[in-house]
Amino acid sequence: MAAPTLAPTRTTPPTGRVRPRRTPLLALPEMRWATIAVTFFCAGLAVQLTDGPRWLFWGLYLVCYAAGGWEPGWAGLRALRDKTLDVDLLMVAAALGAAAIGQITDGALLIVIFATSGALEALATARTEDSVRGLLDLAPDTATRVTRTGEEETVHATALSVGDVLVVRPGERIAADATVVSGGSEVDQATITGEPLPVNKTEGDEVFAGTLNGTGALRVRVERRAQDSVVARIAALVEEASRTKARTQLFLEKVEQRYSVGMVAATLAVFAVPLLLGDTVRRALLRAMTFMIVASPCAVVLATMPPLLAAIANAGRHGVLVKSAVVMEKLGATTQVAFDKTGTLTRGIPELAEIRCLNPRFTDTEVLRLAAAAEHPSEHPLAAAIVRAARARELRLPEVTDFTAHPGRGVTARVGDHLVGVGSPTASGPERESQEAVDALHASGYTVVVVTCDRRPIGVLALTDQDRPEAVAAVRATTEVTGSAPVLLTGDNSATAERLAARVGITDVRAALLPDDKVTAVRELQADGRKVTVVGDGINDAPALAAAEVGIAMGGAGSDLTLQTADAVVVRDDLTAIPAVIALSRQARRVVIANLSIAATFIGVLVVWDLAATLPLPLGVAGHEGSTVLVGLNGLRLLRTKAWERAARARD
Repeated sequence: MAAPTLAPTRTTPPTGRVRPRRTPLLALPEMRWATIAVTFFCAGLAVQLTDGPRWLFWGLYLVCYAAGGWEPGWAGLRALRDKTLDVDLLMVAAALGAAAIGQITDGALLIVIFATSGALEALATARTEDSVRGLLDLAPDTATRVTRTGEEETVHATALSVGDVLVVRPGERIAADATVVSGGSEVDQATITGEPLPVNKTEGDEVFAGTLNGTGALRVRVERRAQDSVVARIAALVEEASRTKARTQLFLEKVEQRYSVGMVAATLAVFAVPLLLGDTVRRALLRAMTFMIVASPCAVVLATMPPLLAAIANAGRHGVLVKSAVVMEKLGATTQVAFDKTGTLTRGIPELAEIRCLNPRFTDTEVLRLAAAAEHPSEHPLAAAIVRAARARELRLPEVTDFTAHPGRGVTARVGDHLVGVGSPTASGPERESQEAVDALHASGYTVVVVTCDRRPIGVLALTDQDRPEAVAAVRATTEVTGSAPVLLTGDNSATAERLAARVGITDVRAALLPDDKVTAVRELQADGRKVTVVGDGINDAPALAAAEVGIAMGGAGSDLTLQTADAVVVRDDLTAIPAVIALSRQARRVVIANLSIAATFIGVLVVWDLAATLPLPLGVAGHEGSTVLVGLNGLRLLRTKAWERAARARD
């Protein structure tokens, strides 16, 4: 589905949260017709209660019938033409039947309640759509772009291109997903990530369209076009999800068709049997009409979709894009989570873990200082890790000359009077004195580089991938939510995988896996009866994500293939959102079960009442439509932020 174009925004208050523009009530056709129906019903009732002329209140009631009943009646006739029986048509037929036996007031009341119920359902749907559009309204309409000559110009946000440099002044909203190139400020990201406090942003940090800049000024470089921004992706995926149907809903639709046919047969029996036993036509018809109304499965049908769609919208506001109601339903059934390693439990960014000196004339600090000085001109990721470590220790790096990069081997540079080299153990040709250190660090799962001075090894540096700071908490929370410890699936060697697993609390480790091997591992877990959710970010994870019941991609570093294959995307790469969204799905499932119980209870009580005694038609109408409204509103509770907070508490 094509990403939507960003809509213009209004001026917003100085806060990270934006109130979405609401659809006017009378802009909804269902609301307009319901208003007309209610107005004429009240007018007819007033004339009837004041002993007005019969023709007048009958005329007012008939207008009520037409206003509130024409749309569901026409929809029911179209469905009947397709050889399906629609419950809307049954409701209209019941109202006309009530009028036919002189109970026009009761029939009009049925039309009013049915029209009002439909209007409330349309309003609930519109409010959900408003919340999606509100995500797009977060982004400002215009931005201040810096031209090549250094001048500033105001442009429309949709005209921004990747690479444009923008000026974001204090209190302004950021117009595009971008990277900070200069300046510093705190940015309120609550609208995208749900973080309650502003986040400090400096050079190199990522910022998102629609977030609110604080007291500092920023210059940012656009990384994504407006239609590809995180906020646009959230809106597109939630809109896509709103058009899908969970398996439970599809099952209910099949049951609804058979149920409706059976209900018509039962209604005919409820009419015919008392008539054969000597009851009057009027009483038998009234009982049959009441039975048809109270036995209609409207509330059962509405029990499923509102909770699931509301949960999708809520998760989207907190940075988890669930692509369909089917996925949201499946998430709650997860009993086993399998994590990838690099880019998922780790950041995919190396860091210095250990220094081992090999020459007593050099200290750890001196080895790191020389290595960082030699690596400073290099663009290699390991070089960047060594330089970051030196800066973290506030080491002053000496000037270097004669820098030379040796692809696949390392670098050399002259530092003062010494030739310093940093490279792989095989390229550096470590002597026996360094071989033991290299072997030991390799066995522990580290990446090892050797530092030499005048071609003699003086130290060994051990580097490792940075763990995500929330990895331990995420693994623990996932275990609590699913009832089983996660599995680690990785293509890395066993030593590296075991070392990471020990740090984050995973005991089931499957290492050195090719993409096909990961799929095999998922199949083995499924063969044991487990409902598997796989979390990954790389192209090699895509087959496993597709094989699992649910595939979740880490959105920040995820490849395009992985993002397309995944059923859900964690936009901000916060691992703790995974157990939270599973808990939210389970909460939605509980609401669905509660809704089905409410609907079944209402139908059962009203049907028994009608068959065993005499159920007044107005009371039957009120009970049936009241249960429909009740289950719809109960599902929409999951739109509230508190629903995510409860899921997070359950996760913790």
